Amino acid sequence: MARPKSIRAPTTASLPSNLRIPSSTPSLVKSFGKLTRQALLDLAFQWLDDRSIQAFPPYLQENEDQKEEEDEELSPYPAERTVNDVRNAYQELQLRKGGKREVIDRILEGDWRHGITLRQLAMVDLRYIDDHSSSLRWTALELARIGNQPPPDADLSACVPRVHASTFLNSLQQQIAPLVKAHYYLSRSTSLPLTFLRIFVTNSPYEHPRQAAELLTDASRVIYVAFPDSCPYLYTSIASSPGSKASASTSPHAVATDPRSLQRLVRDALPKALSLPHQRYNLKATSLTAKSLQALLSLRGPGRSNHSNGAFSIFADAALEGSPLDPRPSDTVTPEEHMNHPSHHKENQPTDSETSKAPKRPLTNTTTTDPHTAKKRTLTVQSRFGTSGSLSSAPLDRLDIRLLDSPHTSTTSTTSTSEPTTNTPTLSLTFTGTDIISGFRKLADLGIVDAKKMPSWMTGEEAVSVAVIRGGNRVVKGTG
Repeated sequence: MARPKSIRAPTTASLPSNLRIPSSTPSLVKSFGKLTRQALLDLAFQWLDDRSIQAFPPYLQENEDQKEEEDEELSPYPAERTVNDVRNAYQELQLRKGGKREVIDRILEGDWRHGITLRQLAMVDLRYIDDHSSSLRWTALELARIGNQPPPDADLSACVPRVHASTFLNSLQQQIAPLVKAHYYLSRSTSLPLTFLRIFVTNSPYEHPRQAAELLTDASRVIYVAFPDSCPYLYTSIASSPGSKASASTSPHAVATDPRSLQRLVRDALPKALSLPHQRYNLKATSLTAKSLQALLSLRGPGRSNHSNGAFSIFADAALEGSPLDPRPSDTVTPEEHMNHPSHHKENQPTDSETSKAPKRPLTNTTTTDPHTAKKRTLTVQSRFGTSGSLSSAPLDRLDIRLLDSPHTSTTSTTSTSEPTTNTPTLSLTFTGTDIISGFRKLADLGIVDAKKMPSWMTGEEAVSVAVIRGGNRVVKGTG
């Protein structure tokens, strides 16, 4: 009897989580190969849990046809009879040593040979991000309310809309559905106080001929959004993969295949999905981009450190009572006493191993052995960079500086009429490393640069990674 021909009717619904990717797709091996052996086993146990087994059913003998019995005998991973047998197989893999490739082969060629669902692939990607919080570059955006703005001293949590997961995803799907087809997956981080949203965007699945299976694993079509707890900020990232074959094989008229277009599409839809009839929100750029999620949580997170950077970190450390604007005398220690305390110096000094690895530079005319000058410079550096020490608690791996001043503009004629109006940078500088602000602090400690003349965005006070400069001052603009 001939199999009835399937009918594919267009719909605005999102891609179903149980849509399966053929297990023979080569890119699946690469996606699973990012995880460690133990992470793969943890996911397998999670899929085989009683609460998840309906969503991720393994391939069992009862699913076989009579014609496949002969091929089953030649398979390296014969189908198990029950789910408990499948669990026992992975428990045996966990008890013995081995490589992660045998776990991947067991998943793709054995227990889930009938395909990997979009939800399983999303769980693999988010598990990797959770285990490697610096694997992507994240951009911090501020969720600002339109209309009646709260006072500056109001609680930040009052600006955060209440989010119900299913309602939010339904609203987001309604905003994106007219443009592209997407799959959404929400997951709670196991190590950080935030929730991940993975959005996979593709073209219409009703094209003929059908799109290649590799397109469903194309990383350049995946956008990640992280929602910190009780915080008016969110972080966005996209895992771009230049030269992807899946992107190259699509139609030149495809919608939102460019990573920048994907980000812009989701950024425009997020505040609309979070808004209510009388509570409208938009996203404002914060000029902060970093690879470390922990750094973003420290600088644009629910804590008080996002207002206590640089020299103001002494108040966050509770070394002084009140605020820097309090005219009343403080009964606690002075800033000099706090910074010169032996315990503080001990915490901020590098370890012996770090000292031995650091190259020994000869003294130059920029350094001096005068104790009075060295002490004065140390106090100046501490007053500008704060109490964070030689290593920052929120390291920035990149700092982009764009100068808008024309090189032909005279410094003496700084009137409003002669101020350049162009937004095209005449000079761009990029600093990269593991901790940019601490690197600036080290230069100031050595006397190479004058800490008194350093702008606040170089000392960490403004907590930005992009600085657009005009007339010596940072221009606050949308650079997110």
